Amino acid sequence: MPGILYFPIALVCLVIPPLGIFLFRGLVVVRPNQAVVLTRLGKYAGTLRKPGWFAVNPISQKQSVSLKIRTNDSEYQKVNDMDGNPVEVSAMVVWQVQDTARAVFDVLNYDGFVELQTQAALHHIASRFPYDSHGQERLSLSGDPSAVADALRAELGSRLVAAGIDVLDVRLRRIAYAPEVAGNMLRRQQASAVVGARFKIVEGALGMIDTALEHLQTRGGVTLDESRKAQLVSNLLVVLCSEQQVQPVLNTGAVTE
Repeated sequence: MPGILYFPIALVCLVIPPLGIFLFRGLVVVRPNQAVVLTRLGKYAGTLRKPGWFAVNPISQKQSVSLKIRTNDSEYQKVNDMDGNPVEVSAMVVWQVQDTARAVFDVLNYDGFVELQTQAALHHIASRFPYDSHGQERLSLSGDPSAVADALRAELGSRLVAAGIDVLDVRLRRIAYAPEVAGNMLRRQQASAVVGARFKIVEGALGMIDTALEHLQTRGGVTLDESRKAQLVSNLLVVLCSEQQVQPVLNTGAVTE
């Protein structure tokens, strides 16, 4: 027990060497950020967490458990995302042992348990999200890594509670398409970007044309029939949306139907 005086123990060690050696086995040194789990006659006898020098029952078995914060960097995993596309993902997990009894008695090796559960949780979470939202209102691996990391932390925390381990932080370290589809997906992203840019250009051009027609009719006093409006709109669209320099032809005479 921690309250036992150390001087009598040292005196006994000197007077009766065999008994002193037996009692010396009961001395335990606990370092900072370390715990010592005690078992006596096959039963859990408690955990020493406070740093210092303690005297415990000599027949107790002692096992040290580190309470330091650790980081587990998972290996790259190839997973099919929600859309069925193969992606490569990896995560960094920061964890710490909280319940030393569970860490020692409920799992065979809590270090390996953390690693395997991290891989399983990462595989499951990555399959629940698409790699890219493709303009839809949904979370994605590449567009919302923080939300994906929060979901991974919640699932991993529920998995590791059986081992007495607390998950402090989770970060996605790598998110990418698998090499066999990366080229095709890159071209798809480029095509989507081109379509989006064209849409913005046409939308802006139509707004400018509406403003020009309104200005001509209200401020310029110019009245255009439907044929001239159509021709003007066509020419302005060509000028505003073309990537090259163009020379539109404007009809200044009468329009013959």
